[in-house]
Order: sequence, then C-alpha cells, then structure tokens
Amino acid sequence: HFIFDHNLKKHPQFLENQVRREIAYALRSLPWISVPTVALFFAEVRGYSKLYDNIEDSPYGWSGVFLSMLSFLFFTDMGIYWIHRGLHHKLFYKRFHKPHHLWKIATPFASHAFHPVDGFMQSLPYHVYPFLFPLHKITYLGLYIFVNVWTISIHDGDYRVPRLLRHVINGSAHHTDHHLYFDYNYGQYFTLWDKIGGSYKSPTAFEGKGPHDYLRKLREK
Repeated sequence: HFIFDHNLKKHPQFLENQVRREIAYALRSLPWISVPTVALFFAEVRGYSKLYDNIEDSPYGWSGVFLSMLSFLFFTDMGIYWIHRGLHHKLFYKRFHKPHHLWKIATPFASHAFHPVDGFMQSLPYHVYPFLFPLHKITYLGLYIFVNVWTISIHDGDYRVPRLLRHVINGSAHHTDHHLYFDYNYGQYFTLWDKIGGSYKSPTAFEGKGPHDYLRKLREK
C-alpha cells in the first residue's frame, strides 16, 4: 500500500477494478496451490529430504548455513527461469500462464494471482532444493518467506535498484517489462539466466520509457 505508486492506476493499461480482480483471483488459486505444497512440506519435514534441525547436524557448520542460502537462491533462480520460460510456450501459455499476464501494469496483489498449476510449478524449485542439498529447517522457512516477499516486491512498481546492480538484480523494472513485452526477463532474482538464454531486456524504466515516464508525458500534454 505504501510502496506501490498509486499513480500507475491512471495508466491506460491498468484494468477497471484491477486490484479487486487480482485479489479475487489469488484467493481462488491459493487453496489449490496449497494442497500439493503442504504434501511436499510433509515429505520434507518427515525425513524424506535433507532438511536438518541443528547446526551441529550440518557437516559444514555455520558456513554451510550461509552457503546454502546463496546456493538456494541461485538454484531456484535457475529452475524458475526455465519453468517460467516453458510456461510461455504455446502448449501451456493460454491454459496456465495467460491469467497472470492479464495484469500489464501489475500491483503487489498480482504477485500471487496465478492459475493454480502455474503457481505450483513456479514454486517447485523451492521444494526440490532440500531433497538434493542439506538445508537447515529454520533457514528454509526464512528463505520461503523471503521469496514470497520478493515475488510481491517485483510487482510493486518501485523501480529503485542501486545503479551498480541494475543489470544484475531482476527487480520490479525488469518484471514490469516482462508483463508489458511478454518475451523478456523471465528470471526471479537475477538477470544471469536471461542473459544466458538471450531473453534479457534492459528495463524501459531505466531508459526513460517506462510506465511512469508515459504518465508524465500524458500529464505534460
């Protein structure tokens, strides 16, 4: 509410009653996304994964905890990139991913307004990681909260990123262009895989051509 620039609601591509529609879509989808998510969580905490309770249980101690945070981010960023890009394929897009692209000028409420299959598929890398690599349970919970906050943040229309990291961090400006131009900036946290996969686009907001600039030019007219 406080970070999102409400002036964006005046953009021509902002839909009528969009916030209400985003919330309604998310509320319909989240229970269905939760069913397989909870099943995987049970498998993870009941000993089928490599989650552990105590720092002493890690062969690398505290250093292993910090390294697992970094590897979790890079692993899930890679997984989400390819899943997200796959969901843009014509076989899957119209049925599963198109509902999320209704919101050209997204608000934070659009962050969870997914088709249930879409939302669950893009969460899979988070669940796969602890089956492959050791991860402290509290660290896992903290990271899961972080990725949800991050997902909200890249839909909030706040394009501020430190200048040195503008082309490294996949922020709101990058994801806004993904919603506007479709075939670019599939990544979650970083721009690495977009650059490897040839789908990176320098955000229009950084070039003075973003939604805020469009609104400013409208006001000037």
